[in-house]
Amino acid sequence: QVKLVESGGGSVQAGGSLELSCTLSAYLDWRACMGWFRQAPGTEREGVAVLSRDGYNIYITDSVKGRFTIARDDTKNLVYLQMNILKPEDTAMYYCAAGGPADCSGGVESREYAYWGQGTQVTVSS
Repeated sequence: QVKLVESGGGSVQAGGSLELSCTLSAYLDWRACMGWFRQAPGTEREGVAVLSRDGYNIYITDSVKGRFTIARDDTKNLVYLQMNILKPEDTAMYYCAAGGPADCSGGVESREYAYWGQGTQVTVSS
């Protein structure tokens, strides 16, 4: 059974930064898409940023472009989300996902991921 564990969440002031990390318990196909999704209370889960092997395909939702950066280290089964200039509207539970479509087909709109983490809370105050 593949397990994903997120870390790095917390509470910060608006304008601050956080880096989320996701560790996978097993080695997965490097060609498979990995990424981050988020869900605020009372809302649908939305895609934040996803990427394929070596950053060949990267998709980032418009609301965080220029502020968030996604990266992966396939040799260590890790995926990161660097979040800068955080805003209150970024407050949500952030979920790591792996085993997605090859080359991240479908971008952030796709939810075809085989594995999901339990989430890490990010809270941004004004």
